[in-house]
Amino acid sequence: MSIKEEEQRIIEEFSVFDDWMDKYEYLIEIGKSLPVIDESGKSEPNLINGCQSRVWLAAEYKEGKIWFTADSDAIITKGIISLLIRVLSGRTPKEILDADLAFIGQIGLEENLSPTRANGLRSMIIKIRTYAAAYINN
Repeated sequence: MSIKEEEQRIIEEFSVFDDWMDKYEYLIEIGKSLPVIDESGKSEPNLINGCQSRVWLAAEYKEGKIWFTADSDAIITKGIISLLIRVLSGRTPKEILDADLAFIGQIGLEENLSPTRANGLRSMIIKIRTYAAAYINN
């Protein structure tokens, strides 16, 4: 499934909810399905700066693709990073760098987050793209 197809699936999933409280509940449920990061992944280099809560993002590069695992100590933040991983994990560095992540705006995520969570979302995307840039020439 392409990035665009995965984004479209997320847009469709969120479209069944009219109220943002219901969307937050769904985001929390998505976060519960996030694969557990290995404890060694909860290290300082994997900690995302700019997030109000603690968020760790680890990347493994194998066979030309980057695989992400993550965790957070905040349930909504865990849902946010889970969405990003769902769309971007298992992709080539170029695919990750080229992704416009339009689904974020289309589901209204950033505009319905507190300013600190919206900043954290941007920090998560920067961290993911930093990993992709590091592996682009491998």
